[in-house]
Amino acid sequence: MTKLTKQACEACRADAPQVSNEEQQTLLQEIPGWSVIELDGEPQLKRAFKFRNFIEALAFANQVGDLAEAENHHPALLVEWGKVTVRWWTHKIGGLHRNDFIMAARTSELYEG
Repeated sequence: MTKLTKQACEACRADAPQVSNEEQQTLLQEIPGWSVIELDGEPQLKRAFKFRNFIEALAFANQVGDLAEAENHHPALLVEWGKVTVRWWTHKIGGLHRNDFIMAARTSELYEG
């Protein structure tokens, strides 16, 4: 399997299929540190990233924002002192698409530098 960070996101339609539970478990193994949560009835990928201060956290959030704009796929970001929490899911389908796992992998890659 191609590394998730090297895979292309595909345009998502409202009728695009969510990942199956089996595919979800396989893809989660490729993005250590991420977990699936349910919020407002929708499954989402979530991970908190730690930093030494607010400025570093904010800079990382801006990098994630640039990544999101480039793919036209946008996460929820919570920026706090020394921490950024990122949640990826596909709004159009109300759940998880392969794109979310690709973007989670790219987010981790930004963090790991």
